[in-house]
Amino acid sequence: MSTDPTTSIDAPSPQARQPLPDGQRPPVVLQVLPALVTGGVERGAVDMAIALAEAGWTAIVASEGGPMTRELSRVGAEHITLPLASKNPLVIRKNADRLAELVTQRGVDILHARSRAPAWSALMAAEATGCRFLTTFHGTYNTGGWFGLKNRYNAVMTKGERVIAISEFIAEHARRVYGLDPDRIRVVHRGIDLGRFDPARVSPERIIQLAQKWRLPDGHRVIMLPGRLTRWKGQSVLIEALALLGRHDVRCLLVGSDQGRTGYREELEQLVRRRDLVDVVHLTGECNDMPAAYMLTDAVVSASTDPEAFGRVAVEAQAMGRPVIVTAHGATGETVLPGRTGWLTPPGDPEALAQALDRFLALSAEERGGMAQVAIEHVRANFSKETMCAKTLEVYREVLGLAAADA
Repeated sequence: MSTDPTTSIDAPSPQARQPLPDGQRPPVVLQVLPALVTGGVERGAVDMAIALAEAGWTAIVASEGGPMTRELSRVGAEHITLPLASKNPLVIRKNADRLAELVTQRGVDILHARSRAPAWSALMAAEATGCRFLTTFHGTYNTGGWFGLKNRYNAVMTKGERVIAISEFIAEHARRVYGLDPDRIRVVHRGIDLGRFDPARVSPERIIQLAQKWRLPDGHRVIMLPGRLTRWKGQSVLIEALALLGRHDVRCLLVGSDQGRTGYREELEQLVRRRDLVDVVHLTGECNDMPAAYMLTDAVVSASTDPEAFGRVAVEAQAMGRPVIVTAHGATGETVLPGRTGWLTPPGDPEALAQALDRFLALSAEERGGMAQVAIEHVRANFSKETMCAKTLEVYREVLGLAAADA
């Protein structure tokens, strides 16, 4: 449900803010983030709230709201609407006061911040109330600015009693750039919904429907690069690689919304025409059935020129049994088994990417089947949302001094 922050809320008993020995009242966790619209940060917050509710804890999420709030209400988690997306210092200060009031009224034990502006408000609220404060470091964030102001703003994500990093790459970044004490870092990789990304659960009708929508001819290998149309996602690198490959018996799908970046989309379309790839490359726009899109595809490419903090696309593709070709920086080395579930190529190198595509196209059906099985097992063993939530619960218990047996 959604609660107006000005609404009066019954205060808990005085014991609610006391330390929690084993067997006492269920702990209360309040996660804060800008909004609940779409994205990895939002997905992680919702998955964690659901896991908390299932574990018998009290789960509260504060944000500006969005369509994902419906998922919270279905499991008994609570949503509270606050203007947490604002970077205005006055709003951040006011949000801190609102959060401090909420912590006291609801007996919140842990404030878990997942984004920078909300984290500043949550840090002030935690300091005012004595609540435990945790953060999840989701990305590298832009650095620099006048007098290092961006670094100072970003550094709030290192202020948690424990700092959850979504990959070893992000953990190292936090240590190197912000001097974060390694003893406070806990690496918890992102997890995906294996109930959704399961080859056995995608019907042939869904695959056929997409193939017809995208007018894919029979008998052609399909290569897909999923991701919003933004320059650092490397769509142009893949187009140049396909030109070097020189084959017109394949189809390439660039799947993702331009999100208003019509200029970049036009650049890509012009590049496709200049490289004589109009019959090969298709910009599909957004896709609402990514599991079916993966099943329609023979190989998935992530050509990001900037490091991926985690690389969800590569994990989803492997979960669907698809070999992946990804750039060798960021967290990709943590999610892909080179030579077994895919290949790594240098960032921004069309020639190396073309060579990897050539190796993929030379695979036999038996070799592709073997890679698919290894990829599915790899993801199921390491990157499920259940694993992510269980490891995050371990961090919560560690901070509260609760035994793991209380799970």
